[in-house]
Amino acid sequence: MEMSRTRAWVALAALSLGAFLYVTVETLPIGLLAAMAGDLGVSESSIGLLVTAYGLVVVAVTLPLTRLTASWPRRRLLAVLLAVFVVSTALSALAANYPSLLAARVAIAVSQSVFWAVITPAAAGLFPQHLRGRALSMVYAGSSTAPLVGVPLGTWLGQQSNWRMPFLALGALGVAVLVVVLTLLPETPRGESDADRGTAPDAGRYRALVVAIAITVSGAFAAFTYIDPFLTRVSGFDPSALGPILLLRGVAGLLGVVVAGLVVGRWGWPSLLVVTVIQAVALAAQFAFGTDRITAVVTTAVAGFALSGMASVLGARVLEVAPASTDMASAGTSTAFNVGITGGALLGSALLTSSGPRAPALAGAALTAVAVLAVLSEPRWSTARRAQAAQPEPAH
Repeated sequence: MEMSRTRAWVALAALSLGAFLYVTVETLPIGLLAAMAGDLGVSESSIGLLVTAYGLVVVAVTLPLTRLTASWPRRRLLAVLLAVFVVSTALSALAANYPSLLAARVAIAVSQSVFWAVITPAAAGLFPQHLRGRALSMVYAGSSTAPLVGVPLGTWLGQQSNWRMPFLALGALGVAVLVVVLTLLPETPRGESDADRGTAPDAGRYRALVVAIAITVSGAFAAFTYIDPFLTRVSGFDPSALGPILLLRGVAGLLGVVVAGLVVGRWGWPSLLVVTVIQAVALAAQFAFGTDRITAVVTTAVAGFALSGMASVLGARVLEVAPASTDMASAGTSTAFNVGITGGALLGSALLTSSGPRAPALAGAALTAVAVLAVLSEPRWSTARRAQAAQPEPAH
């Protein structure tokens, strides 16, 4: 039993590292913009599109590909996805021109779309129910660490050598994750683990969850995508201060993941409500009092705490209310998350251009306030509650 538990934790660590690798490779071009543009002979905005296109691919293919692979044993599916990651990341490093790099990025995005759909039930299935909140927090700690460690380290490595080396390093780490998954992850047929189904299935609450997540993430990224001009032009920070501030935000995000993992198993819906309220208050305070530097730093960190905590809570909520398979439910919330990222960034861009650097924070606060209402309304949409209310009272 102890050996089985040890194997489970090692397998979980590999899945967490896999999440770290995917998020790092998705956003790494941001730190290597100039080097990649110069080497490939394209504009920096074209390199930026590598990140935008990546996100759009994930949004477009997550649901259909998850449905298409629904019958695959999960270990085999994860092995295929990680193999695609390894090969395509290596091809990114070896790309001779922009079109070949774009094609490799699209292949990685396709594999990531299904990876996010299956990793939550895969990680949860390794442990008994009382440990699943902690297990999922470890997975999401991997994704939250990527902006904090992966992108800065990859950027540094690219500056020391060339932009291709970080991609080769990520591919090599992907091989290690692939080996551990093939060796230690149990080959459990789909549908045989209790993690493959919601513990309290409820289609109404699940739909409300999807809507709330899309709005919450839109609010978060409307503000965060343009935190640079806010901190420099509204709060008056020197650009050299941005790195330490974002580092603090990343540390706060990790703390949010840890705290969420400790409480979500007992308080699922209340946890989601609390982190959504925290984000709304933080963004409203950032807009109203962001000219004060201490307030700007604190609200930036608190918003990071809330967003990362929400992502961790989300995984546990899916395991609870998924109306059918948790894979498809995770695919739906992953799509909602990425729609929120893209929509929030586009809204923030439009507001930054038309109304200045404070407007994205106000939009983020307003959207998150709407998300609070959506989370509060979730119990009212409960399918189980409505069915119970519709039952006729027994005759006396």
